[in-house]
Amino acid sequence: MVAVGDGHTLYVEQAGSPSGTPVVFLHGGPGSGCQPAHRQLFDPHRFRAVLFDQRGAGRSTPRCGREANTTQHLVADIEHVRSLLGIERWLVVGGSWGATLAVAYAEAHPDRVTGVALRGVFLGTHQEWRWAFVDAPRIFRPDLYAAALHLLPEAERGDLLAALARRLRDPDAAIHIPAACVWGDYERTLSEIRPEKAVTLPASLGAAIVGRTIPATPYIEAHYYEHDCFLRPGQLLAETPRLAGIPAILVQGRYDLLCPPQTAFALSQAWPGCELRLIETAGHALPEPGIRPALIQAIEEVADRGGL
Repeated sequence: MVAVGDGHTLYVEQAGSPSGTPVVFLHGGPGSGCQPAHRQLFDPHRFRAVLFDQRGAGRSTPRCGREANTTQHLVADIEHVRSLLGIERWLVVGGSWGATLAVAYAEAHPDRVTGVALRGVFLGTHQEWRWAFVDAPRIFRPDLYAAALHLLPEAERGDLLAALARRLRDPDAAIHIPAACVWGDYERTLSEIRPEKAVTLPASLGAAIVGRTIPATPYIEAHYYEHDCFLRPGQLLAETPRLAGIPAILVQGRYDLLCPPQTAFALSQAWPGCELRLIETAGHALPEPGIRPALIQAIEEVADRGGL
């Protein structure tokens, strides 16, 4: 557990070889936390993998903490962990929001990055949020979108995301807990081409949630959504010249509804030395067909390109 100030303490773990190639993994969400499957991306004989739960996420405390929780705080936390562990430079790996954070970190500290491997690229723009939660489901999952929209009172149906985000800020558990469950189920369904678990949204947002583990991710995601990920419009694409010379591979599902290929393509075009690899018949999530092995291969190749 590593104290990083502002009342936040981060859960940090290392896996693999202490003398291996340093690599940091940045989880998605924001707010989802690291999972055992994430450390399994790294050959334990080759890599010294560092994984940590970002502010408010996973095993870090306070859980769901949104105070002093911005992209800039998270970038500073990555540097704090690197310095604490005595690592000079490292490979950066991330997916979805983790890709956003990886690009933000690499642009802020290019001298600390040996290479980058990303999955499901998201750059934190308002347009991307709207596509993921409104436009894509309205076109490709109209039944799911309609079910979510009709959970809201008619006066709130003009903006699904804003309405749910307001509820997630409400101190009344009877209001924010059902909203968190709906947000989480809705997003998970959109991350898979063929969801393994059928999602049945409740009859109303006032419905009792029985036997559910309340996820932290919706609270942190709504916080970042309401603040445009604490980035200027188009900031990450505009600052890609800072990444020149850093090798990168982007692994992208062709049918990713949450983070469509156009964003990864735009990043690959703007980033000298960046390669885009599209995975056919795959959606957004790491377990989608072909995504995990492609990301493992990308990590190995980027390490080779960096001479590590």
